Amino acid sequence: MEITPQTRIGWIGTGVMGASMCGHLMDRGHPAVVYNRTRAKAQPLLDRGAAWADSPRAVASRCEVVFTMVGFPADVREVYVGDNGVLAGLPGEDRGNLLPLRILVDMTTTQPSLAREIASAARQRGAAALDAPVSGGDVGARNATLSIMVGGDRQAFEAVRPLLEAMGKNVVYQGGAGSGQHTKMCNQIVIAGTMIGVCESLLYGHRAGLNLEMMLASIGGGAANCWTLTNLAPRILKRNFDPGFFVVHFIKDMGIALDEARRMNLPLPGLALVHQLYLAVQAQGHGRKGTHALMLALEQMSGTSIQAGA
Repeated sequence: MEITPQTRIGWIGTGVMGASMCGHLMDRGHPAVVYNRTRAKAQPLLDRGAAWADSPRAVASRCEVVFTMVGFPADVREVYVGDNGVLAGLPGEDRGNLLPLRILVDMTTTQPSLAREIASAARQRGAAALDAPVSGGDVGARNATLSIMVGGDRQAFEAVRPLLEAMGKNVVYQGGAGSGQHTKMCNQIVIAGTMIGVCESLLYGHRAGLNLEMMLASIGGGAANCWTLTNLAPRILKRNFDPGFFVVHFIKDMGIALDEARRMNLPLPGLALVHQLYLAVQAQGHGRKGTHALMLALEQMSGTSIQAGA
């Protein structure tokens, strides 16, 4: 399959990140068909010329490449194998003149086993499925600077590489089906560790009486520099906990990683600790805030706040 500017793409899931990612493909001239459970969230794309479909099945029946960016493994399963799912929209002998759907790309972070299941089911229907989770949050999605880690059929990956490169600056093929998801678990394990480090450093600096902006200017130029420190620590200082990536989704990701680790008989005590702290964030009512809302739980535990005068 050769990608051309006329290749029609389908996009399912137009949330915080999905809308921007689909928009980049439209910027390249690709006609788009979109679906989201809440149509209002797709309206900016519709205003730009995208067509609406009333189900994932309808998207699949009209497009050559379909991307999905939803929330949880249960959502992925429903989107792909439900009665009105993507796989049901694949052309068959009795489906008239529907377009031949060839490549499915799930960009949700989900279970490696589910990615393999979808790849197998797609293959039986003459299509190829890739698992291509991303890292970079809302900023990376808006700026087309995502890191995209891809598992699945190598030829399918090479075919859609131009589309992936329209959304990310670091697109790496990891191996067979499920490899992209395993790589994303490695990414989330690192993020869990750096997030608690950034939050605890801010608490320590506050208690020590430091100017936190000056402190960040110093350590951000040394070995402590990382994406979380650069992008999320300033949001914490401004008390802006709007989501680039939801707490509830990060809890889901850490849970998947811990389940996979148990399956491999691999202890991950650091990840287990951070997972428990994020459950506390959720219990405090902050599940729909960004992952840097970990600070709110740590502040409550320490009896302090980095807010001025607190």
